[in-house]
Amino acid sequence: LRHRLACVSLGLEVRQSHSDLIIKPGDKVQIFCSHDKTDYRMMLWYQRSPGDTALKLIGYLYFKDVKMEEPYKEHFNISGDLGGSATKNGSLIIQVTGREQSAVYYCAASKAH
Repeated sequence: LRHRLACVSLGLEVRQSHSDLIIKPGDKVQIFCSHDKTDYRMMLWYQRSPGDTALKLIGYLYFKDVKMEEPYKEHFNISGDLGGSATKNGSLIIQVTGREQSAVYYCAASKAH
């Protein structure tokens, strides 16, 4: 299975670990994302499946609170801390079960509204 990873940002440098991973069912993958914008307290994670142009929201981190979308609750998790004035760090954890997790994953940062 192949996972591709990318960052989404407008005028903000968002750093994401790994650009390409090859993994197998049973593996647990953790993708890291960080930025330095102190007032961007929300980190969103998206999935784009092969052959699909739509970005599907996996969930988001707001300060330390995690909100997962229903289809992703079983095999995905988000962690991190967007509080304080230091670098904002978050991660997406994927428990790989099969081809349905083979996708491009995006991290995005946003101001909370």
